[in-house]
Amino acid sequence: MKQLFLASLLGSTIAMCTAAMAADDLKTLEAAAKAEGAVNSVGMPDDWANWKGTWEDLAKTYGLKHIDTDMSSAQEIAKFAAEKDNASADIGDVGAAFGPIAVKQGVVQPYKPTTWAQVPDWAKDKDGNWALAYTGTIAFIVNKKLLHGSEAPTKWADLKNGKYKVSIGDVSTAAQAANGVLAAALANGGDEKNLQPALLMFADIAKQGRLSMANPTIATMEKGEIEVGVVWDFNGLSYKAKMANPDDYTVLIPSDGSVISGYTTIINKYAKNPNAAKLTREYIFSDAGQINLARGNARPIRADHLTLPAEVKAKLLPNEQYKGVTPIKDADAWEKTSKALPQKWNEEVIVEMK
Repeated sequence: MKQLFLASLLGSTIAMCTAAMAADDLKTLEAAAKAEGAVNSVGMPDDWANWKGTWEDLAKTYGLKHIDTDMSSAQEIAKFAAEKDNASADIGDVGAAFGPIAVKQGVVQPYKPTTWAQVPDWAKDKDGNWALAYTGTIAFIVNKKLLHGSEAPTKWADLKNGKYKVSIGDVSTAAQAANGVLAAALANGGDEKNLQPALLMFADIAKQGRLSMANPTIATMEKGEIEVGVVWDFNGLSYKAKMANPDDYTVLIPSDGSVISGYTTIINKYAKNPNAAKLTREYIFSDAGQINLARGNARPIRADHLTLPAEVKAKLLPNEQYKGVTPIKDADAWEKTSKALPQKWNEEVIVEMK
């Protein structure tokens, strides 16, 4: 008993010491970030995932000034590599597939926030070079008013057999569109190496004259050009909230399967304000930072460990809709397949359009 007590006491002491060390390290980081006084980002504009709230909180709490230059994931990594010691960006936000690419190119530096253990293994790099702060799951946004009495689709099978005008967007430029194809493949027995089930499904929709070439956006949906848009859940929810008549639209995760991915911060290896960048990541993964993302309709990666305010929780889709979603299991295979997708899409789907 005495040995058990001593072991328990030792364990508690170690845990307390670890927590104290983390607190001390955090205070050191905060002081260093305050001394730098600024954090410059790329691909983190105010109106995406409520980054505005994050920048306002960092300014108010730590006095960090901020500017953002919006650009694509590939452009962010290219910028880090090109500027090197003349870096104008400290931190960026890129699609999940680009985290490992940034590591391979040697343009990032690691930082594990204090909530690291609560980030699922599939959503982070073991060395701390990247970690998804929020997820995107492929969803449908449906204009119910245009369905003329038909039931709103709730699964991919409904898209295949229904009469809906469907838009998935440009698979050659949009990660959202490419992941939409992967989600459809997963629901029909395919995977990261095999998109054929999805290509066959969309070719069939194209043959019927139901595949819209318009991107699924607020404007194209409001004009009635699209009845069902294939989008990230957070985009669908944001679009719905901004529509002239939000009640005309419904957003849902297809029940027969979808893919969950997300976005990760990358800290520039050559950052002029590295401590401010690390503190920014620390804040993003804190309870307050995660709730900020949820206010922008983005599903926080630590959702299972948070108590969201009622009004914020109400903006997100219910947890049960995510039971059938699958993370990307083979990132290398998906990188190759997604690169080959635009040509296959043109040869097998677009060619069938009426």
